[in-house]
Amino acid sequence: MGEFIVDADVMARARFGTSQLTETLAGLRLLLSEQVPPWHRPWRDTHAAALRDRLDADPVGAALLRAAFGATWTADFLTVPPAAPDLALDEELAPLESLDDDAVRADLEVATGPVPPALHGTGLARTAADLLRWTWEHTIRDEWPRRLRVLRADVVARTARLSREGWSGALDGIAPGVRWLRDGRLQVNAHPYPPRDVRGRDLLFIATHSRGSWVSWRLPHTYAVVYPVTGTLASGPAPLPEPLVRLLGRNRARVLTALDAPRSTSALVAGTGLPLGSVGGHLRVLLDAGLLERRRSGREVLYWRSDAGEALLEAAG
Repeated sequence: MGEFIVDADVMARARFGTSQLTETLAGLRLLLSEQVPPWHRPWRDTHAAALRDRLDADPVGAALLRAAFGATWTADFLTVPPAAPDLALDEELAPLESLDDDAVRADLEVATGPVPPALHGTGLARTAADLLRWTWEHTIRDEWPRRLRVLRADVVARTARLSREGWSGALDGIAPGVRWLRDGRLQVNAHPYPPRDVRGRDLLFIATHSRGSWVSWRLPHTYAVVYPVTGTLASGPAPLPEPLVRLLGRNRARVLTALDAPRSTSALVAGTGLPLGSVGGHLRVLLDAGLLERRRSGREVLYWRSDAGEALLEAAG
């Protein structure tokens, strides 16, 4: 399994955050995948055809993406973590665009092997940056505020758990293969890679809407673990049936209405705008009343309406 060797100073500086470039890369990977979690499928189905058309018109870009995404490795030039929080996409893309073609090809060879003839030309870094910008502008930018609410809700929840339970609690259920070990060891994936000593470096945990987790670095100083948040993107608040509001109260009705698909507590916090403690209390009441179902996804709990909850919402109009 892959591990980071850390020390107390590294973990004292470590922080959770978000990244427009990482979110864009995660979206690109989802669009290229045939198997995605159910809560990402409507978004993927909406945009996948446009990406296919974009790649049909750009054979070099299509070849680059095929070479960049290996079975267990993504080309390093695509996965660089942000140098600082809250950067715009163009600022995050600047290091990529500064790379020469030989550096891009070297990363592609590590990811998938010998580079195909289509990638023996020039301008590879610009081709990659243009594909990422296209993905951001056509599939993510307009809904970034909604996505960011979900991501920040997860960041807030994990930061709160860190203060209460330490790193073992903060990383509990964060992603398959990622967990806090002991003696200064952080498992970052289940692959048989040698341990990497990151003592004296900075460590980030970046929340994304992704299918899974991965690690990245900005050598020599910064390392990152990218992890998925679970749940459907928060949408604008829908009108609530007044009979349901009178029966349950407005906030509890809001939670029940939001659970038309499996959602995590963090996604509910972001989607409803209610405090974490309030959402947790409403979930317990609705679950005890038989209006919700729940299951674990890894170590995270997802909630959705039961048959009784669906019937109540339908009866309320």
